[in-house]
Amino acid sequence: MAGLVDYISESYNELKNHVTWTPWAEAQRLTVVVIVFSIIFSLAIWGIDTVFSNLIEFYFAKIKS
Repeated sequence: MAGLVDYISESYNELKNHVTWTPWAEAQRLTVVVIVFSIIFSLAIWGIDTVFSNLIEFYFAKIKS
């Protein structure tokens, strides 16, 4: 149990005294960039999935008839 307390204490000390935190304005800007690229990437994946789905449906419709 003492090992866990030491680990938490050392982790807190590391975060408080040795970590260089990104300025708040830059963190907000980078968060917006990640959100925008996530939306763009998800729309691209959705578009590709829709195209392939339609191609597969068309292919099986041709085979069936």
